[in-house]
Amino acid sequence: MTNPESLPYRPCVGIMLLNAENKVFIGRRADAPDDPEGPGQWWQMPQGGIDEGEDTWLAALRELHEETSVRSVEKLAETDGWLTYDFPPGVVGQRWKNVFRGQKQKWYAVRLTGPESEIDVLTPGGGAHKAEFSVWRWEDMDRVPELIIPFKREVYLQVIDRFRHLVQG
Repeated sequence: MTNPESLPYRPCVGIMLLNAENKVFIGRRADAPDDPEGPGQWWQMPQGGIDEGEDTWLAALRELHEETSVRSVEKLAETDGWLTYDFPPGVVGQRWKNVFRGQKQKWYAVRLTGPESEIDVLTPGGGAHKAEFSVWRWEDMDRVPELIIPFKREVYLQVIDRFRHLVQG
């Protein structure tokens, strides 16, 4: 059995999409259990892998479009460096086939500049991509961490800490 600590982190981007009222976009994972009002832990902000040699900002724009259909955004901020989290023990071997121990993420905060009707999580990218989310909503920034799967929570708290200034006063 591979020691997870010997594995690299998968390079990814994460996107905090804000609306004009400074609410955060969250999507309910399409692979979530059937109970949408269950204990939470199935919502997340858009995120995804970086292709080899791809610029992180361009990867963020690509992932945002692939998961939400959104193209009309203004870049507000980005994290310095990378934020990391480890996958739970079972996830490393089952889903990731002992290739990655977790993810390292570069996060971007963006503002939606187009109409809300641009958001389409059921047929993202005009149907060119598999739906990552079954539903979506706008949420207060401070509520987002309680809705996230626990192993990602610390990264989300760090993201909110770094981007909080964008929604205050």
